[in-house]
Parts: sequence; structure tokens; C-alpha cells
Amino acid sequence: MKRKIIKIDEAICTGCGLCIPECPEGAIQLIDGKARLVSDLFCDGLGACLGFCPEGAITIEERESEPYDEIKVMENIVKQGKNTILAHIKHLRDHGETVFLNQAMEYLKERHINIADNEETKMNDQHFAGCPGSRNMELANKTSDTIPVQGQRPSQLSHWPIQMHLISPTAPHYRNADLLLAADCVAFSMGDFHNDYLKGKKLAIACPKLDDGRQVYLDKLIALIDMAEINTLTVMTMQVPCCGGLLSLALQAVESAERKVPVKNYIVSLEGEILREEWI
Repeated sequence: MKRKIIKIDEAICTGCGLCIPECPEGAIQLIDGKARLVSDLFCDGLGACLGFCPEGAITIEERESEPYDEIKVMENIVKQGKNTILAHIKHLRDHGETVFLNQAMEYLKERHINIADNEETKMNDQHFAGCPGSRNMELANKTSDTIPVQGQRPSQLSHWPIQMHLISPTAPHYRNADLLLAADCVAFSMGDFHNDYLKGKKLAIACPKLDDGRQVYLDKLIALIDMAEINTLTVMTMQVPCCGGLLSLALQAVESAERKVPVKNYIVSLEGEILREEWI
């Protein structure tokens, strides 16, 4: 069958192993100094490991593979102890994988394996161990009483399209521009994204976790640097780990390009606040 599954670029992987504990199914192991997908059966393709690789070596691709097998996964992770089981169950819950979750719980029930027999092991948000970018949480309520009314604010978007798959590096609006490369969720999190960060810049948006075609994005960024001769590159990402792949991609493009441009990075909290601002 053809489905989404992780892909590890062994040429980029340094064997640091940071991705391994972030895979709730145990699908990744270090073999001969490289992170490798040990079995298609273990990978659900949801990408909990994305963003934990400092080199950006892990992406999602769609290819022919064996179907994911929840029972095989359970057979594998029960050997690793209760914490690993909890991480996997929480991962399934937070991604809405009801079918697999039911299979996992039935597997545990049939074998009389108790995963919530005390307060320390109950599956609550205090012990969340799944994909950090998918954790359910409520943000502080920003009521109209705390937001000054200033009338209608015009959009600062000056061009279209803006999605990385659709933009053309040869489009005249990118020529000698200050480029803002933003993760898809950034503008929805920030109340004044247009006036404070987009104004005066040209925009491109992408999701490092869900978008396919990493090489396409890399080639376009290199072309924007070398052919469009952009002046600066600003990267804005969310605080969730899976978003870090966008900065990694931008830095790889700068390293591969013939021209060198200054890169500024913003990390945005889920409440829309700037957690970090730095030139790299």
C-alpha cells in the first residue's frame, strides 16, 4: 500500500540519537552510527520524531510500504516498560488515532497490563509524552476588554502566492527583498503579525512537519538567495519542536548558496509572544 512514512537522510544524519526517544513506537534505532527506520510496520507516519533532529535529516514521504501494525508495535514497546507504553498511548490519543488506540487498549486488557495503577502513571497532561506539537491545551483568553480598538487594520501582504510549493524565486517581488519565511501557524498565533513583522517584507510560508518536498523547498530558498538576491532572511517558527525543521532548512540553504545573507530567527510561543529573537 502507498502511505506516509518517515524518511531518514543517512547522508545528513550524524547519529546523535535525539530522535530515538521521541518515537513512541520504537521505529528508529541507531545502526552502524546512523538513525534508521527498523521496520515500516512500526512507523505510523504521524511524525512525532520530526523537529528533534538538529540536522533536519528526518522528513515525511509517501511511498509503497507495509501497513502500520499496532499489534506488532505493542509487542515491541511492552518490553520497554510502562513509561514507553504511556508515551505511545498518549501519542495515539492526541493524534485522534481511535482505531489504533482501541487495538492497543484491547491488547493491554487481554494481557492484564495495567498502565494507570497509581497517580504517577495516569495518562494526564502532566505526564504528556507524545508529540509536543500536538498536545491539547487552552491558551489564555484574550478578551476584547484587553485589546485596544484601533479600527480596521490593512493587510501588509503585498504579493501572492505565498506557500512555498507555489512561489517562484524569479517573481519580481522577491528581487532584492527582505524575505520572511514563516511557519504556517505563526500568523494565527500573533495578534499583530502584519504590522509588526510582515510590513516591508516579502512572505513565504511552509509547515516543516506536514509539507512534502523538502528538497523543493531547499532549492527554492537557494534560488531566492542566489538568483533573486534577497537582502535578508527572517525565519519565524513556533515553539513546538517539529517547527525547528524550518530553521534547519533555511540554514542549509544559506550554507549551500553562493551568496551569503544574514539570517534572523524568531521563536513564537503558543500565546503569540516572542520567546527568542536572534541573528544567526
